[in-house]
Amino acid sequence: MSKITRNCEHLDAVTEVKEAKAHKCAECVKTGDSWLHLRTCQTCGVTLCCDSSPNRHASKHAQSSGHPVISSAEPGERWLWCYEDEQIANY
Repeated sequence: MSKITRNCEHLDAVTEVKEAKAHKCAECVKTGDSWLHLRTCQTCGVTLCCDSSPNRHASKHAQSSGHPVISSAEPGERWLWCYEDEQIANY
């Protein structure tokens, strides 16, 4: 996948990608729920579940916190996504 970012200041602002500190969704662990894939917030570093997971904690976090950029926390995946501008970029 090639970089397709057009004009996303949020993605451009990420100078160092925060890696997942733990490989679990912090919110799902609290409630005993499960997740499919994990994402890491590039503003605060919290790791949460993806939109394919039942609770969509990463999206909810982006909406409530104003932290628009996440990275995949899955092994071998190296991309960033901006919820606000709906842009993706590889790193």
